[in-house]
Amino acid sequence: MTDPIADYLTRLRNAIKANHRVVEVPASNLKREMTRILHEKGYILNYKFVEDGPQGTIKIALKYDPVNKVNSIKSLKRVSTPGLRQYVGYKEMPRVLNGLGIAILSTSKGVMTDKEARDLKIGGEVLCYVY
Repeated sequence: MTDPIADYLTRLRNAIKANHRVVEVPASNLKREMTRILHEKGYILNYKFVEDGPQGTIKIALKYDPVNKVNSIKSLKRVSTPGLRQYVGYKEMPRVLNGLGIAILSTSKGVMTDKEARDLKIGGEVLCYVY
């Protein structure tokens, strides 16, 4: 697999389209941090790390509106790819949907959202946009 982050986002996207409640993805430290951020910002309901084998898996419970059954994640877009990395400084930090969405960044201080990186005045690699 050349791009595990794109695979992670595609598994989430496919589970949302199929109206699944739970999706399982292979675990890595970067995916764990991305999942933690999605949970903190309210895009997913819950998550659990399952240690089975050398790699382990992440079980993610997707969040749906109880009334009209619409998922809280409208779009997941991969920005930086292995063939073309996208780095930004804190001054040219992207704003997703004028601040309504989040951009997940990999910085020297760890994985964080665009707002946290802007507050700490550090740049990094833009992994994906979520809204």
